Amino acid sequence: MSSHFPAAASAGPVHIVSLGECMIEFGGQPLMRRYGGDTLNTAIYLARLLQGWPAEVHYATALGDDPLSEGLLSQWQDEGLFTERVARLPGRMPGLYLIETDAGGERRFFYWRNDSAARHYFSGELDFATLLNPGQIDVLYLSGITLALFPPARREALFEALAAFRRAGGLIWFDNNFRPTLWRADQAREAHERVLALADVALLTLDDETLLYGPHPAQQTVQRSLGLGCREVVVKQGARPCVVATEAGQWHVPTQPVARVVDTSAAGDSFAAGYLAGRLRGASIPEAAALAHRVSGAVIGWPGAIIPREAMPAL
Repeated sequence: MSSHFPAAASAGPVHIVSLGECMIEFGGQPLMRRYGGDTLNTAIYLARLLQGWPAEVHYATALGDDPLSEGLLSQWQDEGLFTERVARLPGRMPGLYLIETDAGGERRFFYWRNDSAARHYFSGELDFATLLNPGQIDVLYLSGITLALFPPARREALFEALAAFRRAGGLIWFDNNFRPTLWRADQAREAHERVLALADVALLTLDDETLLYGPHPAQQTVQRSLGLGCREVVVKQGARPCVVATEAGQWHVPTQPVARVVDTSAAGDSFAAGYLAGRLRGASIPEAAALAHRVSGAVIGWPGAIIPREAMPAL
């Protein structure tokens, strides 16, 4: 097993913590209430794909003390997520968003999140030593959206905590997920590069990298990320083959035909889960990337970020 992925030990399971925000989702015709959030989506698909394997997937975020928050917590636990790192903020509520999809499955989002429980949580004095205790967790998964939720001073504290976690032997997995509505491109570039210098695995969408750096080929993203210090880089290119690179080599893994695209929500999040689950379970890079394409292809055939469990592809 690559050192970028922990091996299950006889002493206990691999502990993975996904850090970010989940919101209430409204979408569809007629309007339906669901939920979603990039790191939460990945955590749920990871938990499904690692079922029966010695791993525990934890979600770290904040919710309120309202009925909507209670409902979210219950649904996450039903999915097999460990929720002891979910803070509860009295008087706060989850954020929400409205999603519209066009005939091709592409989506547009409208957010109401500035006063969410997670926003208040990430703005406060988080106890990073407890949250990122390397004696309790093996891997931290976070995204560009996670970084954007922190105000600048607290983001700096997060970087220091990530560096300490990495020095203590923890592993860091990062997905770029850039949202221009959350922060400026120059702020995101600087923050992403700080994390890429510490990351063991990066899952980068070329469209997002183009928003940050201007039009360029996937190879340039690969070289930049490896040059910063990231150890395993995956560049997602939509329907085109993904590119995976380490110091040992480079692979181009084609996508698989999709019968119908209904909703591209969580396409990248589920791809990340498929790739990481495959690698954790001992798959080679091409095998893990092929699994990632299968999972993502299944997800975009359903509305919403989280598809029914019975619609998951076989490993």
